[in-house]
Amino acid sequence: MNQKNTLRLRLLAAAAVATAACLAHTATAQEMTITNARILDGTGRVIDRGSIVVRGGRIASVAAGAPAQSAGRVIDAAGKTVLPGYIDAHRHVVQGNGAEWLQKRAQAELQGFLDAGFTTVLGAIDPPELIEARKRIESGAMKGPRLLVGSIIPLAGQLPQPAAQAGAPTDPARTDPARRPLGSQAAPAIPREVTLKMIEDAKAAGYDYLKTVMNATPGGPEIETQKFIVAEGHKRGMPTITHAVSIRDTLATLEGKPDLLVHTPHIGDLGADNAALKKIVDANLPMTSTLQVFLPHFGPDGKPLFRDGAPFPFDTLSSAGQGPVNARHLWEAGLKNYGFGTDTQWPPKESLFDELRALSLVFSPSEIVSILTKNAAFATLKGNDIGTLEAGKLADIVIIDGDPLTRPVDLMNVVTTIKGGAVVFEKRP
Repeated sequence: MNQKNTLRLRLLAAAAVATAACLAHTATAQEMTITNARILDGTGRVIDRGSIVVRGGRIASVAAGAPAQSAGRVIDAAGKTVLPGYIDAHRHVVQGNGAEWLQKRAQAELQGFLDAGFTTVLGAIDPPELIEARKRIESGAMKGPRLLVGSIIPLAGQLPQPAAQAGAPTDPARTDPARRPLGSQAAPAIPREVTLKMIEDAKAAGYDYLKTVMNATPGGPEIETQKFIVAEGHKRGMPTITHAVSIRDTLATLEGKPDLLVHTPHIGDLGADNAALKKIVDANLPMTSTLQVFLPHFGPDGKPLFRDGAPFPFDTLSSAGQGPVNARHLWEAGLKNYGFGTDTQWPPKESLFDELRALSLVFSPSEIVSILTKNAAFATLKGNDIGTLEAGKLADIVIIDGDPLTRPVDLMNVVTTIKGGAVVFEKRP
């Protein structure tokens, strides 16, 4: 054998050893056993002292007592509470310039989700840089939650808007068209070929969902355009998720048959409109909470802030009460898969606290655990893979210090986060 072939064989052998080592490391990282755990599996079952075995990044078994056979690293939970990884089913992850975010802030901010216990996040409207971040996470070059990403597809052209005052905050929730009188003017239609091109571009870019915003105008094109988007999205395996925040717009949205409602309607009283309540529940669509948007967020100095960081607009405060009340009406009427979503820019731990504060107004501790885990999984339309601790599902697991069935705020006390069978956060002693 000549020297060149000998060198080639040595290089191939070295590469094979390196590949085997890498695969072995990955397999080890995705196998583990958690023992001595108080398990809330997300289905409502509580195991006071049990164990979880993970193989190949998925849950192999959940059982009372010690496991029949352990795998990989053994984590002694020491009686702490173990539950499914948290899911934010409506978030806007990237703030500011996308390229700058990816280069300078992405790693720290995405790690912040893991530190707070979030293993899956749906970026409802985010730029392509979030898709690039997902690629880096999947390759192991970066740590972060499982990312799902939506692309906005308009339902109509813009009607003339009131002129904004110079220097005034621009968060659209401050001056939401859904709050204004219906008016008499139809919004201009967008040509079908333009809409189709946007859908095709979103698919090519790697987006998972098509996001629409329903502000129906009299005789406008919004409902028919939504039907078209939903149909074309389904052809491409892209569900349509829809923003509708008034009862009127939610009912209009239902005619367009989207796959997910990304807000609790907070304009209008469902308790006074049984027909609307029944129609929304009978549609059997998942819905995300996003109740905190109209609750003040309190910064370090105690001043009430809106989600854009500017002073809180107290003329929107009625939504802070109406949203939770409507949520409870929907829940009592049988709405399934009402899941956790924040629709915010605050750091994940702060967003978790704010949404828990809002949910606690009308939901019990056990209901909140379901909303944050199992229900939120179905609100991302991924409930077959995540959201509960059951054999066959992805091993997304959080260990907390406390009892969320007594005190929902204990959900803040994350000590370990596991995503796909790999530890991605451990609180230092």
